Amino acid sequence: MPPRVDPGLCNGCGICVELCSEDVFFGTPGFGKIHTEKAVVSHPEVCWHCNWCVEKCPTAAIRLVIPLSMHIPYKDAPG
Repeated sequence: MPPRVDPGLCNGCGICVELCSEDVFFGTPGFGKIHTEKAVVSHPEVCWHCNWCVEKCPTAAIRLVIPLSMHIPYKDAPG
């Protein structure tokens, strides 16, 4: 799943927009300067699920749920 931004928690700091090398996020005019606009997930299809935006968001406004198809199954060690 793409990252999700909780508009109730997002303060519009712009950190996610600056950090994301894939341009998954978008900020509207004034974004990152006066902290009035919210981040928007504009290109979810290019998200690599690196979790960098989640780790660096100062208000914990971004949630990333990795699809089950991307999970690596756990195997017990033989013996």
